[in-house]
Amino acid sequence: MAIAFALFIAGNVSGQDLAPSSPAPQPAGATAEVERVIVTGSNIPTAEETGPNPVDTYRTEDIQKLGAYNATDLVTKLPQEMGSTINQNIANGGDGSVIPNLRGLLPKETLVLVDGKRVAPNANGVGVDINLIPFPMIDHIDILKDGASAIYGSDAVAGVINIFLKHKFRGLEIGGSIGNTNLGASNDARETEAWMIAGTGDDKTDILIIADAYDRQAIFSRDRNLTSNAQAIPFGGGDFRSDNSPGKIKTNTLADVIGTGVFILRPGLAAPTPHSAPNAQTSPEYIPRPFDGHNGPFFNSDFFAYNFAALTPAIPENDRQSFYGSFTRDLCDKYLTVFADFKYTRSFFNAALAPTPFAPDAFKRLDGSPFSPEGISVPIQNAFNPFTVADTTLPAGTPFAGIGVTTGVKYRALEVGNRPSPTTKHDMLFDFGLKGQMGEFGDYFKTWNWELGFRYSRDEAINLSESVVSKAGLREALLDTNPATAFNPFLNFSGVQQQTAIARSRVYVTLHDTAEFELPLSYLTVNGDLFNLPAGPVSFAAGVEYHGERWEDTPDSLNTSFDTIGSVDFEASRVNRDVWTTYQEVRIPVSSPAWNFPGAYSLEFDIAEREEWYSQNTSATTILKAQHSQYDAQKPKFSVRWQPLDPKWIGALTLRASYSEGFHAPTLPDLTPAGFEDFLGVPDQLHDPKIDPATGNSFTPDGTTVRVIQRGNPNLKPEVAYEWSYGAVYSPKWIKGLTLSADFWHIDLRSIASFVDPQFIIDFENSFPGLVSRDPTTGAITQVINPSFNLTRAIVEGIDYEGIYILDSSIFGRGDFGRFTFTLNGTYLSRFEFQPTPVSDQFGLSGKFVNGFSFTGSLPHNRAFISAFYDGPANTWLAGLDFGATVHYTGQYQDDNIDLIGLGLKQRKVREWTTLDLIASYTFTLPPAASAPVPGLAKDGGKNIKMPDGKEKNVLPVSTAGYSPCGWRAWLNQTTLTLGVQNVFDSDPPFVALSQNNYDESLADVRGRFWYVQLKKRF
Repeated sequence: MAIAFALFIAGNVSGQDLAPSSPAPQPAGATAEVERVIVTGSNIPTAEETGPNPVDTYRTEDIQKLGAYNATDLVTKLPQEMGSTINQNIANGGDGSVIPNLRGLLPKETLVLVDGKRVAPNANGVGVDINLIPFPMIDHIDILKDGASAIYGSDAVAGVINIFLKHKFRGLEIGGSIGNTNLGASNDARETEAWMIAGTGDDKTDILIIADAYDRQAIFSRDRNLTSNAQAIPFGGGDFRSDNSPGKIKTNTLADVIGTGVFILRPGLAAPTPHSAPNAQTSPEYIPRPFDGHNGPFFNSDFFAYNFAALTPAIPENDRQSFYGSFTRDLCDKYLTVFADFKYTRSFFNAALAPTPFAPDAFKRLDGSPFSPEGISVPIQNAFNPFTVADTTLPAGTPFAGIGVTTGVKYRALEVGNRPSPTTKHDMLFDFGLKGQMGEFGDYFKTWNWELGFRYSRDEAINLSESVVSKAGLREALLDTNPATAFNPFLNFSGVQQQTAIARSRVYVTLHDTAEFELPLSYLTVNGDLFNLPAGPVSFAAGVEYHGERWEDTPDSLNTSFDTIGSVDFEASRVNRDVWTTYQEVRIPVSSPAWNFPGAYSLEFDIAEREEWYSQNTSATTILKAQHSQYDAQKPKFSVRWQPLDPKWIGALTLRASYSEGFHAPTLPDLTPAGFEDFLGVPDQLHDPKIDPATGNSFTPDGTTVRVIQRGNPNLKPEVAYEWSYGAVYSPKWIKGLTLSADFWHIDLRSIASFVDPQFIIDFENSFPGLVSRDPTTGAITQVINPSFNLTRAIVEGIDYEGIYILDSSIFGRGDFGRFTFTLNGTYLSRFEFQPTPVSDQFGLSGKFVNGFSFTGSLPHNRAFISAFYDGPANTWLAGLDFGATVHYTGQYQDDNIDLIGLGLKQRKVREWTTLDLIASYTFTLPPAASAPVPGLAKDGGKNIKMPDGKEKNVLPVSTAGYSPCGWRAWLNQTTLTLGVQNVFDSDPPFVALSQNNYDESLADVRGRFWYVQLKKRF
């Protein structure tokens, strides 16, 4: 539904026409009939151009002018996006989802709607994947920058993104686009998309179908200097290459990374001689790992530490195919309308991790922790073990007790290459319902509308984890004494291809995981005018709703037995929830423009309330029984919209404010008691801040692998939020076409249901008793338990500022030379304070890169874009021309200096990032060819023809001299050609020291200069 508010709000990007500041006078006795529509943020239809809630509206052409070519572009370029936004820049652990994160809060705090209703979230249960909705299907997107739990229910804490699909179209549109990064520093990474839109209908019927296909090739980390090396010391960071590489033995686990405990196989040797020396210290084939300084060639080689970035993709390949159909039919004028929609999308995202590092150890202690604190244990009996004296024996009480082993053996599966982790998704949405007006019941109901509907949506993800290690298979292959079938973990870089096919087949496996989230929804809503006050009608909306949430995750049996290396092991989950809802909203006019009362030209209040009842069940796990919980919520919202003066005095000035209370039930993954097992390495993923006074080193040495158990919590309580906002929208009388707005917003989120980063638990170990386990002898960390918590509090506030100026050249009285549109849209994050526990201090996070808290990623103070576009004058050949530029800006902020200091590195700032996008398009609109005279006829072209009834009729013959409907003019007419360049100057994103790929993937991308061409034809 197109909304009038979007034409007035300053946040709208260029290409929008502002409504006049005052209505045109009506003839005497006439009544102005203005269509009332439902605006995102309210359930009551309105005709006001500026409402009480701050909403930005982006149409498809506005998205293009923002410089967004795909869904990842959209979320990285919106100024309101901050923190850990999930997108397709995330290659390590990503599944191809694009999930918004307004205000830098967790992605789950942003509600995504489709046509104003809920849809199933991503199959992992966290947020709606907007990548599954191609741009050609979208009519417009509303972004509500305010809390709306009283309107839409749980999740709408940070705001709402409401995606409206197309439902009406006449004719046929065929389009396609191609883009590439090959004009910049990146490799040839092509993106293509093709679509078809076909629609027909009449005044009662609308039928629409859309098909879309998208494909993108990968960009690899090695293709950009910034991401090509995990050794980031030259940029001001640390060395986060992996210590797990072929040919390496860690003989002294207390030695630091450049100490005497690390031995490497001589670089010229492909493999050591079996059973040729007592140990690495005495073997002539092994040498202590040398250190030649941070600029030395050996230090910067893989023999010192493995650079996994040389193989991994920075942006994985992706393809998507979508189909959408919509049907609407008025059965009884507007009193009864039937509608149905169907959407299906298949997507494929081919993420990949570096070749599997052989850690943690396949042999375990009695408590389940790895036996060797670094690398793996290899039995002395192994056919390829170069040593004859065991370092130790496997512990009593374990299946292989008493067997002598060499510990600290490092290896990486280079012989099988990367660990591909492809995800195939199948997403489905089906709508069916009836709606209508109620005027047939009498004049009192002439403004009343009703809608009854059902929606079913489902998201399924099938994930494969290839070339990972089976611990059981590895144990058998390491115990093997036959060189033809045993596995050799002592090979050097040049010898990994000596690994036999039989040994590979025993060790390497492909894992299968299937996750599914489905959401059935049914609803009934009614709205209209209740009665009239002197200032106007009191309007209302009310409704009832039911929706279910069904989530199931079925991992591979090797994962559920916690018996893999190179994959996250976890238990199966099954959680379901039922939610019953009632809601009501009333809008009360206090003063009317007809009164022309100074100070209260127009004043209205909006009061909304929503009640929800929750019932959820979790499946049993190996530790906890199946559990059931219930809770309910009743949350209000109060809004005011005030125009103090008649626009004819100073222009249109609207003041607005709102107060709301939010409620957010824990997500189903938050509730599941199923545990995830992961192993994080020191120092590339974790570090121990506790220092051993005897050695001056950390208690947990570099190279240690720490077991991390992450699980949900069925006893979590709902989050609550207290929010308010106030602002103004002003269109001055003296500058026609200018609209300015500013809104201050405040969110106080409490009882936050979330994990914290394992590093945060380690940093504040005393605040989380029992969650960090240490070796009683050495003090090294052996395990971290990381459950979901109800954390204490986060307070976030800032200012959204917007401005749009539309300059129509005809106002100068020199003719029409076109229209210029200037847009500014930005956010200033003034405060972000987080208190994890009641006894811990508050942490100020605004203006920082955060790593280790619940809220992660970049939280800069300033994000904005500014654009300037030109539209050609009407009724000329320039009428189809539209070109301009958009500049995107992210201000500088502090790096994760707490952890940098803990790693012995210097504090630093992340520099600002400014990029320029250029867009130009032209639509050919050709006049019809003039009719040519037909030989033998008069100029009027008429001829008297005798009709079947005996009467004569003057008939105008069709001229064959006119251009053919299939000629070049017909093909060129209504054809649009668009050219665009993103990041014109090929600027690298700023370096972030402790980010995953040397930059923040949530707010930037590493593609560099990206050009694209789009061509579409409408018939």
